[in-house]
Amino acid sequence: MGCYDMKNYDVIWIGTGQATGTIIPRLAAAGKRVALIEGGKVGGSCVNYGCTPTKTLVASARAAHMARRGPDFGVEIAEYSINFETVRARMNSMRDNSGMEEWLRTMQGIDLYPEYAHFLSEHEVQVGNDIISGDTIVIHTGTRSLQVPIAGLDEVDWLDNAGLLDLDTVPEHLVIVGGSYIGIEFGQIFRRFGAEVTILEGADQLIPREDADIATAATDILTGEGITVLTGTPVQSVKQDGAGQVYVTFDTPDGTETIHGSHLLLAVGRVPNSDKLALDAAGVKANRQGYIPVDDTMQTNVDHIYAIGDVNGAGAFTHTSVNDGEIFWDNYTGDGDRKLSDRVPIHAMYIDPPLGRIGMSERQARDSGRNVLIATRPMAHISRAKEKDETAGLIKILVDADTEEFLGAAILGVGGDEVINIFAPYMHAKQSYKTFRKATLAHPTVGELLPWILDDLQPLQ
Repeated sequence: MGCYDMKNYDVIWIGTGQATGTIIPRLAAAGKRVALIEGGKVGGSCVNYGCTPTKTLVASARAAHMARRGPDFGVEIAEYSINFETVRARMNSMRDNSGMEEWLRTMQGIDLYPEYAHFLSEHEVQVGNDIISGDTIVIHTGTRSLQVPIAGLDEVDWLDNAGLLDLDTVPEHLVIVGGSYIGIEFGQIFRRFGAEVTILEGADQLIPREDADIATAATDILTGEGITVLTGTPVQSVKQDGAGQVYVTFDTPDGTETIHGSHLLLAVGRVPNSDKLALDAAGVKANRQGYIPVDDTMQTNVDHIYAIGDVNGAGAFTHTSVNDGEIFWDNYTGDGDRKLSDRVPIHAMYIDPPLGRIGMSERQARDSGRNVLIATRPMAHISRAKEKDETAGLIKILVDADTEEFLGAAILGVGGDEVINIFAPYMHAKQSYKTFRKATLAHPTVGELLPWILDDLQPLQ
């Protein structure tokens, strides 16, 4: 990249998270001059450390799991083994993002700066040795793993989600601190690859943001595969011996205990990548956690500066990042009317079977003070799940009795990550659940039962 002396751009785009691939081509097509800045890996966490590599591992781990279960289906597999080198090669081929980088680098009107950036003023940004200015600035820098203050952590070779993906061997015993989405997904993956796995969660249940029945069902799935799950066990200290074994000391209701393992994964949350941007120089406000609050159009408190993706704290998923970009585009061009407040929260958790969630949880619905109806059904009562011999989990649907609108749904079970999407158009359009009830869905599927489950709606007690 050449040296630019106060080169002015129509848009300075800081960070290359998932909205980059959808919005930057539109800016280029509109004839805008864009400075695209990325000091790390192009594509952000999803492609490099998140969805793409981990869901590739989930697929390999499921293949191993089904090989073990072969006799359940009348398929006798005399021998099988895990070729972790092949597993990793497959994963790394999926997250090879060189094509995207080259695509962006050669795009007309786009200057790609492979450096980190910080603000000098509300329009000026320093990137490497260059100082540039922009009429509009978009912050899209994402988040990174949170490092919690555990005694002795600085003396231990601990792993975050990115570091775990770089291992070239399966851990003998993986100890995971944190029992939410990342922790339990990795726990199941590596257990299926043959590792002993222990999950420590400081709260009283796994995935603390989910309802207790969902957490209990997920725990049963994991423990059923031989994973040790310890909840209500805040970690106090860690240490490592000369042989590389890691010792983790934690509290329990009966006192302090210590376990040891070959590897330690910290999966206790994320922190926004805003601390090195010098936001004060631009007058951009961040909250106490470092997230950058935005309005309904993704604007920060400075009108021409936007924050999209995980860094704004309004979503923590690839699809919310992409939607943030769409909202920004509508506001920037004036060609649309999408707003943040219109978004119905939806996500999936990729243990196997997966969890799909949309809208409110039961806990949130209860706290809302609405007149709520609820219907649930175990996956063990759904024919398609029985046919596939994958009967773990449950379905839960929540409805507002007064407006007849769906408030939320959870599907923990086979196909849950896909089936949950059926609710999104209805909820976005604020359609009555009675309209949904009239739909005819394909048989035999998990989704076909959703209208029928509505017949079981009862007041939430």
